Amino acid sequence: MKENIINRFISYAVVDTQSNESNSECPSTPGQLTLANLLVEELKEIGMAEVTIDENGYVMATLPANTDNKVPTIGFLAHLDTATDFTGKNVRPQKTEKYDGQNIVLNKDLHIVLSPKEFPELKNYVGHTLLTTDGTTLLGADNKAGIAEIVTALIYLKENPDIKHGKIRVAFTPDEEIGRGPHKFNVEAFDADFAYTVDGGPLGELQYESFNAAGAKITVSGTNVHPGTAKGKMVNSIKIAMELQNRLPANEAPEFTEGYEGFYHLLSFEGDVEETKLSYIIRDFDRSSFEDRKNTLQAIIHELNEKYGANTVKLDLNDQYYNMREKIEPVKEIVDVAYQAMENLGITPIVQPIRGGTDGSQLSYMGLPTPNIFTGGENFHGKYEYISVDNMVKATNVIVEIARLFSERGE
Repeated sequence: MKENIINRFISYAVVDTQSNESNSECPSTPGQLTLANLLVEELKEIGMAEVTIDENGYVMATLPANTDNKVPTIGFLAHLDTATDFTGKNVRPQKTEKYDGQNIVLNKDLHIVLSPKEFPELKNYVGHTLLTTDGTTLLGADNKAGIAEIVTALIYLKENPDIKHGKIRVAFTPDEEIGRGPHKFNVEAFDADFAYTVDGGPLGELQYESFNAAGAKITVSGTNVHPGTAKGKMVNSIKIAMELQNRLPANEAPEFTEGYEGFYHLLSFEGDVEETKLSYIIRDFDRSSFEDRKNTLQAIIHELNEKYGANTVKLDLNDQYYNMREKIEPVKEIVDVAYQAMENLGITPIVQPIRGGTDGSQLSYMGLPTPNIFTGGENFHGKYEYISVDNMVKATNVIVEIARLFSERGE
């Protein structure tokens, strides 16, 4: 299984599927469709049923049940695209066998080194086979590792019919990294009782809580006048924008928060005297605190408009997704089974909130409760990204064990 999963992952990783937020089409980049079509052919080749791809690049397939027990239809999902934070072009994965705990030279010419001094969690992977970048791109384990693990699990179940399971549906979706993954996902066509995204990080991650999320686009208007004659006339939009930012709680930003703490995150700030634009994301696990954060921002803008004139500061505020816990807790059995699957395999489950969102955040509110399980990767979205092949195999085994456990519970 180990070599197969390496080869499968690398074949996906070399396809440039970086999404593009500025393109409103779906998928937002052609490489995602290239990978989607590759997967369609692969799924057909390994004998999956009901293999489909729609005009937006959503791939779905079925592994039929091999038991007469009454078993719920389980889904497993992963996304095709890679992050916008760092280039996914010309990905050249590198393999380190039996990692010795020392520095890994990613790129000798550019002096790029993956070091346990900088990333102490590397010490957890001594003896593992690691896949890394060459220091010039991301790796794409987020989420091509999830795709490789799901496909490998399907093959394993098909080749081992003694492992009983119900109907299993799989889907590979575009544009998760830009928040659009579920936007055109056909829950009715997927026809599963619930699903799991295989999109987590280190070994044992099991997540069914996500942020409540909103995005804010703010435009500050000013008046530019020659500075020599500006007294009483100039309104500097940059300074008003700075005043707005300084009114927000300084310690409620990503760099100062962890666990269940929420934040305001200033993503971009650009402008001149005449006009300045700011972009924020607002995050909180608690719905009431989430609403309070949005109200705080709106109150600050109201006060600035009273001070500098109506419509000086304009706000475009939109909710993006909500904490999936609200939809998963009523069917918590799906989390409990994943927990048991990990324990059965000698994996310590790490139940923790996602300080972000996954497709499951939106899908859970679309009628498909979808917690998240680990892939085995670290340092996603950058040149120091790496993944343990040993833990990829364990993630594959968890998928298989979840399917087996539900069949065992069936009538």
